[in-house]
Amino acid sequence: MGSHPGFENLHELRRLCHWGPIIALSVVGVCSTVAILDSIIWFWPLDSTGGSVNFIMLINWTVLILYNYFNAMFVGPGYIPLGWKPENPQDTLYLQFCRVCRGYKAPRSHHCRKCNRCVMKMDHHCPWINNCCGHLNHAYFTSFLLLAPLGCIHAAFIFVMTMYTQLYDRISFGWSSVKIDMSAIRRSHHPIMPFSISAFAATLFALGLALGTTIAVGMLFFIQMKVILRNKTSIEVWIEEKARDRIQYYQTGEEFIFPYDLGGRWENFKQVFTWSGVPEGDGIEWPVHEKCHQHTLTIEQLKQKADKRVRSVQYRVIEDYNGACCPVGKGFRTFIRTPCTEEPRIPLTRGETIFATRGTKWWMYGDKVLEEEQTQGSVCVCVCVCVWLFLIGEDCTVCKGLCGL
Repeated sequence: MGSHPGFENLHELRRLCHWGPIIALSVVGVCSTVAILDSIIWFWPLDSTGGSVNFIMLINWTVLILYNYFNAMFVGPGYIPLGWKPENPQDTLYLQFCRVCRGYKAPRSHHCRKCNRCVMKMDHHCPWINNCCGHLNHAYFTSFLLLAPLGCIHAAFIFVMTMYTQLYDRISFGWSSVKIDMSAIRRSHHPIMPFSISAFAATLFALGLALGTTIAVGMLFFIQMKVILRNKTSIEVWIEEKARDRIQYYQTGEEFIFPYDLGGRWENFKQVFTWSGVPEGDGIEWPVHEKCHQHTLTIEQLKQKADKRVRSVQYRVIEDYNGACCPVGKGFRTFIRTPCTEEPRIPLTRGETIFATRGTKWWMYGDKVLEEEQTQGSVCVCVCVCVWLFLIGEDCTVCKGLCGL
């Protein structure tokens, strides 16, 4: 039986009840509101054509930013159907099986633990939209990353000009002091709204938000455009790097060609951005390089999974860990060096077995072996060096280079 549409819509609206959308929409709301009020003070739209154009552009930025933001959030990335399998049974040999979705992962798809689904052409899970960025919403997300800095630059210009024009006649310079008289009335302009101390503070605060957003979101935009112009995702960039490392490590002599780079930036660009707003493809089959096929990348992923199992080191847990993000009871150095990642911290019980694939001095990344001999995904495992968590049956020299003991 399918779920009721009303419940699905309610579930989508719940995406707003998260710290990411709350902060993002608050920044948009503060910058837009203060910019509109400052426009009324600085450049009243009914006085001139320039003021009208400035005001319309400001409203336009806000509408476009919110349009692309909500589409990125609610359209979603697109999900592989539960229980999906390829039409040709032989193709299952080249695909990974997802135990959670109980189906095969289509090419370019990955399972997201936050969304609890296999996502089409998954780029990453973005906390700011509380959803994944993938096949269907990649264009909306990237457009939001472009429009937000542009709108903030316009707003920042309004903030600066408002403060300059309103404070110009109110600042007097002495030999050893600077005096600002906010009660002074400007001689050349009588704004429809007063520019008080609170208005000055709000404008200054909004200016800081606008500049910070321009830098942070602008950098994310350039990162996204870099991978889009190569028809890649952030995950596929990482897979490609690991492919080169694997080939170099084993000296296999293989030539790995990324299959989805169509050779030209414009061709790659059109795979994401279209006039209709709907990206090219169905999210399962993709146009590929002439020297590749549909499963070139999935075969490489299977090779990397096998290599990961070969390189992993088995450990046995000797102390319980409750899976806390920042374990206070495991020592100060472990606490302050918590990895900056959304990967889940898995609870551990004394006697359980883990396979660590990589790690730092205080934390490990790996899999926990379940009773039914299944594994959970890559997780962070607390090493707890500061309380001398030594490993059963292992010499300390074996642990060096992985946990730092």
